[in-house]
Amino acid sequence: MKRQLQALTVFLLLGAVKLPVEEAATAHLRVAKLLSKPIALSLRENLGQMSFAAALGGLRSLVASMTYLRAYREWENINWGKVDSLFQLTTRLQPTYSNYWDEASWHMAYNAASSYLYNEELNHMVRGKLFEQHIQRGIDILNEGLVYLPNDARLWSALAEIYERRVHNPQKAAECYLQVHRISHNDRYARFAGYQYAQAPNRDSWQKAYALLKVAYDKKQRLPSVIEQLKNLEEKLNIPLMKRIPEARPAMENRPGMVGPMQ
Repeated sequence: MKRQLQALTVFLLLGAVKLPVEEAATAHLRVAKLLSKPIALSLRENLGQMSFAAALGGLRSLVASMTYLRAYREWENINWGKVDSLFQLTTRLQPTYSNYWDEASWHMAYNAASSYLYNEELNHMVRGKLFEQHIQRGIDILNEGLVYLPNDARLWSALAEIYERRVHNPQKAAECYLQVHRISHNDRYARFAGYQYAQAPNRDSWQKAYALLKVAYDKKQRLPSVIEQLKNLEEKLNIPLMKRIPEARPAMENRPGMVGPMQ
């Protein structure tokens, strides 16, 4: 009996020593994104018993694919609430896969929002409210994704496009495009930020736009859209004549908005 107690004591002591080491190793692997966080028990009622068991068994990617396909089917049925809830499951199962966050946001901010806006069976005010709510839902999805993937250029770009095209908030769009530029080092996104700042209604934003577009100009990125915006900003900011760029305004057919989006 005495030996059994001694053996049990040794076993407990070894476990007490080993547990902190294993916990630290697990935490390190999760920070390095080499190990997923444990699945929340709250997902069980939404996934169903078999899918939940599969997710617990390490098949989270497979279960996420299943919920994604179910969301696609609900999209075809124009069931926006179900699309949203299924994408919530999908993104929680695979939170570091940016495609899921991007597509979930796109469905809400573009497809669902437009579907409600043009639904003539609804009251005009209700249509407008649902339109705004689903655009905001798309924004919220991307912001949640960026918690997991703060340096994902795709998610920042998607967020910039929503602010530019759906919300029409040029300052927010510019900030997001600058994040894309920070991550990708692609100069076109700095220009996009400059174009957005140029559309804002305040002088501080115009100064930011001028600085960004002047850098592009000095790097020989002398597109008609860059020249057009710089000429506009020179006038708004009262840039001295001697410091203005020498080019004339582009011909009307080459001006931004006349033949397509700025590049």
